[in-house]
Amino acid sequence: MIVVTETAPPQHPEPVVDHAAAATAARGRSLAPDLARGLMLLLIALANVPWWLYAGRHGLTNAHTVGHGGADLGYQLFSLVAIDGRSYPLFAFLFGYGIWQLYSRQSAAGTPSSEARRLLQRRHWWLLAIGAVHALLLWFGDIVGAYGITGLLVTWLLLQRRDRTLQVVAWVMAGLLLLFALFSIVSGVVLSTGIAGDPAQFAGGALPSVAGLSDYPVFMLASIGTWLVATPGQLLALTVPLAVTLGILAARRGLLDRPREHRSTLIRIAVVGIAIGWAGGALAAAQFAELLFDPAISWATMGVSSLAGVAGGVGYAALFGLVAAAVGERGGVVSRALAAVGKRSLSSYLLQSVLFAPAFAAWGFGLGAVLSPLGAAAFAVGVWLVTLVVAVVLDRAGRRGPAEALLRRLAYGTRPVAAPTPVA
Repeated sequence: MIVVTETAPPQHPEPVVDHAAAATAARGRSLAPDLARGLMLLLIALANVPWWLYAGRHGLTNAHTVGHGGADLGYQLFSLVAIDGRSYPLFAFLFGYGIWQLYSRQSAAGTPSSEARRLLQRRHWWLLAIGAVHALLLWFGDIVGAYGITGLLVTWLLLQRRDRTLQVVAWVMAGLLLLFALFSIVSGVVLSTGIAGDPAQFAGGALPSVAGLSDYPVFMLASIGTWLVATPGQLLALTVPLAVTLGILAARRGLLDRPREHRSTLIRIAVVGIAIGWAGGALAAAQFAELLFDPAISWATMGVSSLAGVAGGVGYAALFGLVAAAVGERGGVVSRALAAVGKRSLSSYLLQSVLFAPAFAAWGFGLGAVLSPLGAAAFAVGVWLVTLVVAVVLDRAGRRGPAEALLRRLAYGTRPVAAPTPVA
């Protein structure tokens, strides 16, 4: 694994070599980033599966259908606290971490900085294309496209900036999210008093259920249409760009590459981040349970939950880094299996949709109409276990995931592989 200790991007005179180094070989990777990605995909599966339940009515600001009680409601509240809004910022943080890892590997292998950036840009363009195909065929909630756009902008605007610049950008985005959070809370308090009339007039409509479409061509059109609106919306919502920027800053310090060295820092990040994340999630859960504000204005806690979600996602990444430090770089059977999933995170993410869509959608087996929230969560865990088995089989065979192999081919072409050299 490449060890990056400098805080300014590495520079090389132009041109250094006339070819670009491809991605690093699987050997030599640090355990923590891959272990974090493997555990992240379990959270992603649990966060995505409620959107496939189309028999009930979905709210405006979360995936959960209303009207449940008992164990189902208990699980929904737990998910709002610990999973929803935390998993995708974790995904974005690790995506940003990976951007810097890829860039530093290229630089260490002697690739000119301009060519390394072009390689990253090609990779992100192809991620955007893969996200579009993913949304068209299977999953209207695709996130790959949003990360592709974010990666394009970050590589263009921020990749070679110094730490101080990235920190200022992160603080500005966090400040804007905080202003939105305060505005939504204050608006909720004011409107709940009835001072502006019936709060129901400020309620958003229920989200349409794309999963409930029984005609597959119609599903495809609705799915890609939803994606075209949601993808730039995720960028404008700032949570993804903020988490990606924080991931780059963390990668420059090697927080997950050398978790034992940064143990005290990771402990602080994990404790504070998860505490903030769960507190914001508890606010959203209280709103969902109709214990806070008027049920008609469920959006009142959305800003707080979004900002807290970034803190929670980063806190989870730190926690997973501590787990990796505890088990050691070789790890045990379980940690190596999780890391195998993490190495193939794109393939595993897409495989989830391959298993979810035909099982849950109305054009498939229609489980989305009959499964309870808790039953759907159990199904999601089963799907994640399938991806784990597939990843372990591929890992033992020494093979990349099919999506990773395709993306590598598209982004790097037939350029010769140059083994990365650690950066002192």
